[in-house]
Amino acid sequence: MFGLAELIFFILLFLVVYTYLIYPVIIKLISLFFPLNSSGYSNHSVSVLISAFNEERVIEERIRNISEQEFDFSLLEVLVGSDGSTDATNELMLKLQQEYKWLKVFIYKTQRGKAIILNDLVNKAQNEILLFTDANTIFNRDSIVKLTGNFYNETIGGVSGRLILVDLPTSSMKGIKEKDYWEYETFIKKSEGRCGFLIGANGGIFAIRKKLYLKMPPDKAVTDDLFITLSVLSKNQKFIYQYDAVAKEEVAPDIKSEFRRKIRFAATNFQTLVMFKHLLFSKNFLLSFAFWSHKVIRWIVPLVLILLISLNVLLQKNSNFFEVMFVIQIVFYSTALLGFIFSLVNIKLKIFSLMSYFVLTNLALLLGLIKYLSGKHSAIWDSTPR
Repeated sequence: MFGLAELIFFILLFLVVYTYLIYPVIIKLISLFFPLNSSGYSNHSVSVLISAFNEERVIEERIRNISEQEFDFSLLEVLVGSDGSTDATNELMLKLQQEYKWLKVFIYKTQRGKAIILNDLVNKAQNEILLFTDANTIFNRDSIVKLTGNFYNETIGGVSGRLILVDLPTSSMKGIKEKDYWEYETFIKKSEGRCGFLIGANGGIFAIRKKLYLKMPPDKAVTDDLFITLSVLSKNQKFIYQYDAVAKEEVAPDIKSEFRRKIRFAATNFQTLVMFKHLLFSKNFLLSFAFWSHKVIRWIVPLVLILLISLNVLLQKNSNFFEVMFVIQIVFYSTALLGFIFSLVNIKLKIFSLMSYFVLTNLALLLGLIKYLSGKHSAIWDSTPR
């Protein structure tokens, strides 16, 4: 007969297995009962919004990439807001503005944060559909057509495209499984999107109806793409995933940069969650189910892991099972540590890298939670180096 400590241990273990392994299977099976989302023809006008801070290395390529889109440019405007850039970003954008009539550049002298810049750009946008992207994102030629073609369906309030991560030639992240994890996340997003309740669009390529935009708080650091996605879902509109609307971004150049990014987003994710906590108990049961399963439980896994190892220390003398579980945990974390060390010297062993990535991700979540609770997260931050 199990005691309370043993019961808690099994519940905690189940939560980890559930959010990472069981939920993806369940949501995939549920999605099979929903029709496939098909991108039709849409004659909606589109405003592309880009918040830029010190993007001199990529901003020209980004604008020229948009200029190559297979889209009716009489229905398109591109608004770029420079958030206090101190490099050559402003000069490059002003030069490009002379070349492209559909490009509108707004230069802000002081850095105020991405959310405030996006709020300003939305106010200036003239068109029906808002398409959010980043300065370091590259679209396939048909991405805007594929993405916005879904808005012929009035029940759809938002659409996310598919983001593909590519390695920098000089990146030291190749031994860290960021791309593998992203493919796993894409599998989940695709299933949720088919159901109409995608929990978190890809920030580099997603679009919503302008009338659904909810102004982001200027005094609170939120995750902009998650905030916008949840705001659309909170208005009982579908948010879908368009798999063939493709964009590419490069991974972070090194582990340190990626780790800092994950901590920052973890902190802003918790802030965003608090602002949309009512969706945890929505009348749309499947939406709440996905929110709990994909986000909330996933974000508390670091605390669960700490409790698991702590309980295991107390329970290992109770039975052979808990002795084995303790050894498994020690081996797991030791393997993760070795994977991290191997990555530093560019040794690529998949199982070691996967475990290392899992532990580093959850450590970043834990530090992000601490940062959020301490109130030390800021709405202003420098973009991850590329």
